[in-house]
Amino acid sequence: MGTLNTEFDTSVKRIAVVGGGSWATALIKIFSEGDQVKLNWWLRNKKDINHIRRYHSNPRYLGAVKIEPEKVTPYEDLREAIKNADTVMLAVPAAFIIEALGDLTAEDFKGKKIISTIKGMIPKQNILVTQYMEDVFGIPHDAIAVIGGPCHAEEVAMEKQSYLTVASSCNEYAESLADAMKCRFIKTATVDDLYGVEYCAVMKNIIAVACGVAHGLNYGDNFQAVLVSNALQEIKCFLKRAYNIERDLASSAYLGDLLVTTYSQFSRNRTFGNMIGRGYSVKAAQLEMEMIAEGYYASKSIYEINKDLGAEMPITTAVFHIIYERISPYVEFNILKNKLT
Repeated sequence: MGTLNTEFDTSVKRIAVVGGGSWATALIKIFSEGDQVKLNWWLRNKKDINHIRRYHSNPRYLGAVKIEPEKVTPYEDLREAIKNADTVMLAVPAAFIIEALGDLTAEDFKGKKIISTIKGMIPKQNILVTQYMEDVFGIPHDAIAVIGGPCHAEEVAMEKQSYLTVASSCNEYAESLADAMKCRFIKTATVDDLYGVEYCAVMKNIIAVACGVAHGLNYGDNFQAVLVSNALQEIKCFLKRAYNIERDLASSAYLGDLLVTTYSQFSRNRTFGNMIGRGYSVKAAQLEMEMIAEGYYASKSIYEINKDLGAEMPITTAVFHIIYERISPYVEFNILKNKLT
């Protein structure tokens, strides 16, 4: 864990955004609404960078979002992108974060604050993205924040009213970041439950896969309501053992994020699960989707973590069995439905 640093500049003035997907694009739009922040935007694809410079839009995702050149500077070199930034925002799938950061060192991150917007875990290592940044790059714990809450990138693009929560152990940093995000269609709140918000964001993707499987198997709304209500208890049980602090799971950063991911048409994890329930193999479903379903990786990570914690987690177990042990969704859900209340 990075050392605690009680004295650092909590202001957010220039952010280096790492990632070129739909959520990264939505975040670019959010932070561009005000005049407080300038953005360095690193994308892997050079053609995308050239397109953004010429046409001021992302050619792959959320093409209707206007990229303002006076506020956003695209970069091909990640080290250059973060050099003059005070804050680095991570917005790539968790499975690719190690590859994305490449040969960067702790020296590159010296004096930088970190924002994770990633709702997934580092596969195989089974650790949160924030823990990875602390362990590998020595980022001080209070210089890290997580952005969570019920907010689909597609609705941000349409400027539909959305709510986001900033979690950090440093209240001043959280407030500074939350203030930079506020705009006519984004409201913000802050909490100090960094790991709790992050774990919940990971686990809700597993539940969304389960809801998708249920829909694919032709279970109805009645069953899904029971599934989601049981899921909240499952999350509560896990968090009590993994990171037990006082928190209100009924707030939007927890329950809100769970609901939007399990019910929304925009949920890629629900879509992935629906395909599995309809008979797609895991590989076929992944190939057909153009975006990563974090629940695929998360189900294995949380399942393996829980071997030591021993929390009662029938939904996570069912998803793990279906995805990784290739048990029939029909068979697994016949077992699962008898464990729900």
